[in-house]
Amino acid sequence: MGWEKILEDYGMTIEKRLKGYFEKIRKEAENYHPFIAKVYSSLEDYVLRRGKRLASCCTLLTYKGYTSRIDDNILNVCVGIELYRHCILIHDDVIDMDTFRRGGKTIHQTFMEDYDDRFGEGVAVFLGNIAYSLASHAIIDSGFPEEKIAKSLLLLSNGYREVNESQMLDLLFEYKKSVDADEWTVMASKRAASLFKATMLIGAVLGDASKEDLEKLEEAAASIGYAFDIQDDIIDTFADERQYGRPPCRDIILGKKPLHVIYALNSMSRGELETLRMFLGKESLDQEDISLIREMIRKTGGLEAAKKISRMHAERARMLIYQTGLNNDVKEFFDSLIGYIEESLDWYK
Repeated sequence: MGWEKILEDYGMTIEKRLKGYFEKIRKEAENYHPFIAKVYSSLEDYVLRRGKRLASCCTLLTYKGYTSRIDDNILNVCVGIELYRHCILIHDDVIDMDTFRRGGKTIHQTFMEDYDDRFGEGVAVFLGNIAYSLASHAIIDSGFPEEKIAKSLLLLSNGYREVNESQMLDLLFEYKKSVDADEWTVMASKRAASLFKATMLIGAVLGDASKEDLEKLEEAAASIGYAFDIQDDIIDTFADERQYGRPPCRDIILGKKPLHVIYALNSMSRGELETLRMFLGKESLDQEDISLIREMIRKTGGLEAAKKISRMHAERARMLIYQTGLNNDVKEFFDSLIGYIEESLDWYK
């Protein structure tokens, strides 16, 4: 069974548990205040929009890889992981000024339209914080022994701190004219890498993985995160809107510095730099603009250099996964996921 089918099947199981969870907290909110009930309904809609559920499935599958089962306790934890993932996305949407995610309005956009910009952004900040609190409580109430819960919460807390640190650096890079690959690596070490580490290690801790396996999985998860980040950023620049679901080159408009852009910028002539900087801050790009940006990144070798780094991390992750005590089915899932990341790099030339 391919990785996409596995995510679809387990994702539906997790979504069913999420729906039951939201029904409970919505009733509690209704007893408090109608506006708070509306806020929780907005969170429910946001979380339940169809996605791959990759974060929670990484937790579930890693747990299954050590226990050979799926039980109520791990599904309760997966609810927490999905809430954790979405608390990060809610805040990301505010910082990146995104109005849509997965075909629906972002949280801040919803409440901006009802009130004003300040109100919408304020609600999104608060609701992101609430989602993190709900994530923690879902793990606390999961039914696992207290010692395992404590270790899981520590992993979640460390991951949340790290991803927020990386997001501040990502924001800083928008204001810096010059960023090198080493600085990007420092930033990315706590971005998707932190999410994969937290989700996979929580599953491993709850599944009684050995200390040696935890160390291997931590390194493997970080490498998956690096490979995934690079791939996702390349998709933002090179995928068509019908493939990606939103206009391309959004990162470049915002002035972000993904790895392929860093390599390109550091290889450009002064004239090329001035040309690329004309696109920063524009509200939208036409097809001619997009074609020119893509050609400049290709010409300078930025695209191929970033692909090479992504593949290096993917191969490292694969090697480490196969050194662990995970059962063969789960090893093959991660192998297939890593293979998809590698394969998708070849779509953009």
